[in-house]
Amino acid sequence: MITETLLKDIRSRFAHVDSCPFEGERIFFENAGGALTLGSVVETSARFAAIPDNQGRANGASQALVDIIARAKTAGAEFFNAQGGQVIVGESGTELLFRLVRTAVTRQARGVVLSSTIEHPASRSAVAHWAGVMGLEHRLVPHDDDLGLVTPDAYAAAMTPDVTVATILHTSPVTGMGMDLNGIARAIRSIAPEAMIIVDGIQHASHGGIDVAAAGVDGYVISPYKVFSRHGYGVAWVGDRLTDLGPEQLAGGPERNWELGTRDTGAYATFADVVDYFDWLGAQVGYADTRRGRIEDAGRAIHAHEKRLTDTMLHGTGNLKGLAELPGIHVIGGIDNPAREGLVCFWADRIAAPDIVDRLNAEGIRTHTRKADHYSGNILDPLGQEAAVRVSMCHYNSEAEVARFLSVMADILE
Repeated sequence: MITETLLKDIRSRFAHVDSCPFEGERIFFENAGGALTLGSVVETSARFAAIPDNQGRANGASQALVDIIARAKTAGAEFFNAQGGQVIVGESGTELLFRLVRTAVTRQARGVVLSSTIEHPASRSAVAHWAGVMGLEHRLVPHDDDLGLVTPDAYAAAMTPDVTVATILHTSPVTGMGMDLNGIARAIRSIAPEAMIIVDGIQHASHGGIDVAAAGVDGYVISPYKVFSRHGYGVAWVGDRLTDLGPEQLAGGPERNWELGTRDTGAYATFADVVDYFDWLGAQVGYADTRRGRIEDAGRAIHAHEKRLTDTMLHGTGNLKGLAELPGIHVIGGIDNPAREGLVCFWADRIAAPDIVDRLNAEGIRTHTRKADHYSGNILDPLGQEAAVRVSMCHYNSEAEVARFLSVMADILE
């Protein structure tokens, strides 16, 4: 488990853990919008920004960059628990989802393309766009408004043998609920065993527990700035079946290459820093003797710590009432939802969500308003809400920070 002593060590490894460079001291509960950055990532970014050499040249510096990329790809495969396939870097997580979906839909150009109403537009819009371009049916699996998630049974009910591409959101950045990825994938495969399954893991990645081998999917995409790295790139694991369809390539270039143009070695190196961090954390909380084992131990410890944080936020601590006890508060997905991953989203009867966010910010507590727009309307519109307050935590947050949040919330609601 993450003890108080270990938590101090963890927090020391992140930049701006308790203060904003522009606004001063603050509590950071906006991790779903972008997690804190590892200090090692900051150092690595600066180091590689200064290197003028490119990969593929006949000199020692170029070879060193090639070796660094190879190491990062190996680290990425361990992070995803990939048995085959390839780890690639792109412009962003959204861009990679669009590219994987585009390849899967246009190269098959037949059947039904499936996604769910819980999904972020990064995957849902990609499916809608390319299904429309190819004249294919885009079928939507309905999510459960009360639980804030979509179930394997819902996917099973929507499945037919002609589904050729299916997308799955691993964790919702609005409700905070994690989907039963393995169960959903099994439901898809039981009816359409050859369907290409592409996963949006952007929100899930910081909470640990990615295992593409166990899930049996064909692609998995993350955004490193949401898992302790920096902006400016995305990372995906692409399975061999999806590569077999033939992604866009330079004429005469390597036939199975997904990456177009010269990639930033620093992007790869900073992702390797993230994997190294999971490796280090796993060694502090477990006894695994393999790198993958330590990554899994880290994920379990992260999940357990974040559950303590969300339980405290919902049920209170000491003489402070939790959100479940505060008057007029409604929590999306329900109070005791075992699918919750480090995030609580709510609205209040008497105070608008943007006003709550502003008042929390004035007290040095950073949260975020989710509006019923193209990002969150799929969640909020069925609930009849124009906006909600999203409080998103990571394993470097503390129960003391949650207590401060509850104290301020009590004052706001008085």
